[in-house]
Amino acid sequence: MYGIILLLIKIIQAYAFMMFVWVILSWIPDLRYSGFYRFLDKIYMPFLEPFRRVIPPINGIDISPILGFFTLHLLVAMLEFLL
Repeated sequence: MYGIILLLIKIIQAYAFMMFVWVILSWIPDLRYSGFYRFLDKIYMPFLEPFRRVIPPINGIDISPILGFFTLHLLVAMLEFLL
């Protein structure tokens, strides 16, 4: 059980790191049309959509990734509590 929880924690941390990369890439207009960005977009848009329904973008600034990072961090903390 200990190994499974550690594996889940590492997967969630990798997912959060790649979400950070996706956010940084979204700030560079030319990279939005790259295949890598579109791939990440397909992975993270379904995860962030519920947060966008709760708090829509404010003046063009999307804060749903902040809520996503907070949720992922909370999930890791709960898993670490089980250890």
